[in-house]
Amino acid sequence: MVKKMPPLVPAHDTIVDLLVIGSGTGMSAALAAHELGLSVLIAEKTAYVGGSTARSGGAFWIPGSSILPEPHEKGVTEAATYLRAVVGDSAPSERGAAFLDHGAETVEMLERTTPMRFFWAEGYSDYHPEKPGGRAVGRTCECRPFNASVLGEQRPRLRSGVMESPMPMPVTGADYKWMNLVARKPLKALPRIMRRAALGIGGMLIGREYLAGGQALAAGLFAGVLRAGVPVWTETSLVRLVHDAGRVSGAVLRQGEREVTVRARRGVVLAAGGFDHDIAARHKYQSPALIPHASLGSEGNTGDAIEAAQELGAGTVSMDQAWWFPAFAPLPGGAPAVMLAERSLPGSFVVDQTGRRFINESTDYMTYGQQVLARERAGDPITEMWLVFDQRYRNSYIMAGGIFPRQPIPKSWYEAGIAHRADDPAALAQAMGLPVDTFAATFAQFNDYAQAGADPDFQRGESAYDRYYGDPTVNPNPNLSTLGTAPYYAVKMVLSDLGTCGGVVADEHARVRREDGSLIEGLYAIGNTAGNAFGASYPGAGATIGQGLVYGYIAARHAASGATESGVPASGE
Repeated sequence: MVKKMPPLVPAHDTIVDLLVIGSGTGMSAALAAHELGLSVLIAEKTAYVGGSTARSGGAFWIPGSSILPEPHEKGVTEAATYLRAVVGDSAPSERGAAFLDHGAETVEMLERTTPMRFFWAEGYSDYHPEKPGGRAVGRTCECRPFNASVLGEQRPRLRSGVMESPMPMPVTGADYKWMNLVARKPLKALPRIMRRAALGIGGMLIGREYLAGGQALAAGLFAGVLRAGVPVWTETSLVRLVHDAGRVSGAVLRQGEREVTVRARRGVVLAAGGFDHDIAARHKYQSPALIPHASLGSEGNTGDAIEAAQELGAGTVSMDQAWWFPAFAPLPGGAPAVMLAERSLPGSFVVDQTGRRFINESTDYMTYGQQVLARERAGDPITEMWLVFDQRYRNSYIMAGGIFPRQPIPKSWYEAGIAHRADDPAALAQAMGLPVDTFAATFAQFNDYAQAGADPDFQRGESAYDRYYGDPTVNPNPNLSTLGTAPYYAVKMVLSDLGTCGGVVADEHARVRREDGSLIEGLYAIGNTAGNAFGASYPGAGATIGQGLVYGYIAARHAASGATESGVPASGE
């Protein structure tokens, strides 16, 4: 039964120590600030708490924490080597260093201030494990299944996820890897399925609602915020920042038709996400080929906080970047369907409008998007992408998060022209509208490569990251097998994303800087409102949430210290 949304908390003129704009990883800033003795208020533009965090897989990449098996110092040192190799000069080294220096402290703070408990997703490889300091066993962690019933009457205010299970069963990212292989490795998958089903159904019988992934992480953060008594104003948008006496001292907010002013003695933290759903800005900074509302980020992410900071002269960086995420093309009026393991699994390959492969299908999703856009900028755009696979593939793996092995592809996909089926490669190419001879040659060549277990064109399966979502029952390469069992299928893909990751220039303390490098006192930016701390790279699963959590902690600590650029304490000290 759907519970009724609790009454809206009315916005009003008030004074707090720290104002946080956004309720995703901004909740980390609020929790840290409250623990340090500051009064805090969270303003959330939409009706729901959790932001894009609640819509994510919920993993976080924070090296050096006590969740991971290696000693702290060793973990941080190796991660620093890795970040230098991966990030290069695409972001200031101070940003990455501060992230590593405060990562373990952030995790400890979250364990103190929320009911959450975490685990290491062992084996979820860093995205570039072959780089110096990279780890094939990974550094990614997740929240254990979380009982959302502790939210009480506020439970309906938690933002829903992208992938909803058809039954009450909290599935973590680590679970999904094996559940996806239920038809191939049932002895490995079925016990996990049974444990999670027992937890979900059993919990429901005793009044508990267990969530996993981003839902668990957002619910855990929200539970901590509620326990701390930090007010959250929903349906409350940022109008403008208040800047007087040389610093940001609050913000004007709008709730309904009414505007209120919140004064913030220690400053304002912008944690309102990126410009995911501002298609004009996305066309300007990224690509005119991007389609509206293809992003999986929260619908409230339209760049408001970035624009408010720019009005005070804030510089911007990495505006051409996003956490790119290839996805299945949407039905008319709908949203893209999530692709998790599909590109990596054997018995499939991806082609463009020419009928040729163009990429290592198993590469990490940000690199995938960057390579697609690099083609466009080189004057050779990819205008279509198709995932091609055979019946054996369809019989073996979950697709789009909810189409189970042997289950037919929905009829609506065929009717919309985003899926095709044929008994031979030539007929499939005709259905897709691709050059028949070129596609048939690609099909035959891919099968030759798969038979040999190696991909000399794109090296698919050579990285530990590729193999994480492969099929370990397939040898010698878990990412390659021939397409031999008709009928054959093709499903259209689009370039989606988990949110933009370009934003205002922020330093190692999360403070916002102007275009000339000067400081905007009292203004902080974290998460996707700030330029990616990792520049043009994605180090590992959960790096976006990881930096949001850590920089929330960093911003709160700095605000609590009262330090300013000149060393003079902020007003009110």
